[in-house]
Amino acid sequence: MSLFRILDIAGSAMSAQSVRLNATASNLANAESVSSSADTTYRARRPIFAAALNEAMQGGEGSSSPGVEVKGIVESQAPLVREYNPNHPMADKDGFIYRSNVNQVEEMADMMSASRSYQTNVQVADTAKQMLLQTLRLGKG
Repeated sequence: MSLFRILDIAGSAMSAQSVRLNATASNLANAESVSSSADTTYRARRPIFAAALNEAMQGGEGSSSPGVEVKGIVESQAPLVREYNPNHPMADKDGFIYRSNVNQVEEMADMMSASRSYQTNVQVADTAKQMLLQTLRLGKG
């Protein structure tokens, strides 16, 4: 595997972690949102990743390089928080409001994990770059 392909892999992983961080930021921003119905209440969102290694290995030299692919973003099916609060302006006819199913502690842990994964991929890309530079210097001397 060439060092250029390593940069492609690290780049796709950084892009995937960026999507993960954006989803986490959106979840945290909407964690305290309230709605009058379960259908319109914000639900936590999670990106779905897939390793693209198998496609690259089967396709031969001309195919895309292996890496991380974002397949999509799905909403959590965890139950919403239903709260009886008849004085709230958003309460339904029965006096209930619906709160998001975002767990802020879980989101913070996910954000730290995504940030560290991103940093690791930056280090991988930097190491590959340093190796490429050293290879170029070999031919110079």
